[in-house]
Amino acid sequence: MKLKLLPWAAVLFAVISMSFLEKQHKPNLFIIGDSTVKNGQGNGSNGQWGWGSLIGQYFKLDKINVKNRALGGTSTRTFYNNPKLWQKVLDSIQPGDFVLMQFGHNDSSPIVDTLRARGTIKGNGDDYQEVYNPLLKQHEVVYSYGFYLRRFVKNIQDKGAIAIICSPIPRNAWDGNQVRKSDYAIWAREAAEQTNAFFIPLQDQVIAQYEKLGKKKVETEFFDPKDATHTIKAGALLNAKLVAEQLKAQTKIGLKKFM
Repeated sequence: MKLKLLPWAAVLFAVISMSFLEKQHKPNLFIIGDSTVKNGQGNGSNGQWGWGSLIGQYFKLDKINVKNRALGGTSTRTFYNNPKLWQKVLDSIQPGDFVLMQFGHNDSSPIVDTLRARGTIKGNGDDYQEVYNPLLKQHEVVYSYGFYLRRFVKNIQDKGAIAIICSPIPRNAWDGNQVRKSDYAIWAREAAEQTNAFFIPLQDQVIAQYEKLGKKKVETEFFDPKDATHTIKAGALLNAKLVAEQLKAQTKIGLKKFM
């Protein structure tokens, strides 16, 4: 026997049901990026850690899901164009979710080679380059680093979610007592400003800490001597802390209540 509802009762039932579902929905914080965000399987098995694997400790995980979808070796171009990477994340995004991204370390690679074919045009312009990709065995149109960041943001905002761009963490590279800066941080900021995405000046935040601690301490405590790019656990913990502090301080992002 089917239960028949009067029109007003049906409307009330629908409203209550929607309200219940909204309260039940746990938002997601998706994290995308390269090996400085998630190294290997994200468990430190090779001694290297990305900050995205350690940032969950700053969140109320009963209130929000933190999903690190970064993959080592990727650039903005290869992450965006691989349907098993970005499209898979995009299909999972719901209104009210958050997507935090950090790329740049691999975008400076060659645009065309037989090893990775992952480089992007330097800058944040709309210029492009038509190439033959020997790995995909097809022609490809390659855009700038900032262009791909803006594409990510557009996709995220079209889904009703919040986009957050981080400038890439610095390498263990020094000029005297100062850490060497990357132009990718400038282009990341520009892309965020052009798309009204939130921006975390992660490069500047990390450099300030490195220079305060000094070159010797950073080299011995945060990096393996043979690797100037990937942090060991202590370095990743510092980076995760700095990202979390920015997410909490920038209250308009809307993540503070979950932290």
